[in-house]
Amino acid sequence: MTFLLQKIYNTKNSRYYQAVLDIIEGLKLWRLAFSLGWFDIKLRYKGSVLGPVWITATSAAMIATMGLIYSSLFKMDLHQYLPFVALSTVLWQHGMATTLSDGCQCFLQADDTIHSIKLPFFLQALRTIIRNGIILSFNLVIPAIVFIYYNKNPGWIALETIPGLLLWLIDGLAICLFLGCICARYRDIPQIINSFIQIVFYITPIIWLPSQLKHRIVYLVYNPLYPIIDVVRGPLLGESVGLRIWMYALGYSIILWLFSGYVFIRARGRIAFWI
Repeated sequence: MTFLLQKIYNTKNSRYYQAVLDIIEGLKLWRLAFSLGWFDIKLRYKGSVLGPVWITATSAAMIATMGLIYSSLFKMDLHQYLPFVALSTVLWQHGMATTLSDGCQCFLQADDTIHSIKLPFFLQALRTIIRNGIILSFNLVIPAIVFIYYNKNPGWIALETIPGLLLWLIDGLAICLFLGCICARYRDIPQIINSFIQIVFYITPIIWLPSQLKHRIVYLVYNPLYPIIDVVRGPLLGESVGLRIWMYALGYSIILWLFSGYVFIRARGRIAFWI
């Protein structure tokens, strides 16, 4: 009996148990995470008349400019190119790139809260993803307008983007935990990540079509961001994503989850001291 009680006590005090408990407790506080994420947006645009609409207007101007210039450079039909670049740019800029950048600041920006109130660390990751999800939803109106203008209707195949969005949600939380822990310890990492984002932007089909690679398109799957973005982008463009793309997307995601879980379990008890 004494051995059993000791085993239960040791389990409850283990890093693995505490990390899992942190995630569960954080999920229970999703309403608080949503309120904090919305408050972050209101605070960011405090005193602004248009608020997040400024980001949408800026993105729209950039997409229109890129569409006109690059369609001429690549000799692409604007009817085909502009919907692609509009959707790709919004998903990249306000989905992937923002998640990577904000993931680095996940715990650093919440240092006052972490030091003053005992809350699950996972709550801060959920808060970051919800904030970015709200901003992404604001900006999805841009490709929607472009689709309507060019009479591009993806049809029922667009529903296939739902599992892709769920994968993005889980991956985004994993990125926040992974980068949040590392950047709390090593403050030079955010600069490296920002440089990485700029480089990967040009080697990922965002402003150029995958078909432009012709027979070399098979090598695109070795860029982890390509299959992950394509499981969301493809169905919205009316293109069914093949099993091969999904296999790579899930494979890269599993690797990310394993690394994220390992780092969070190891670093969770020290985050408050690092920040």
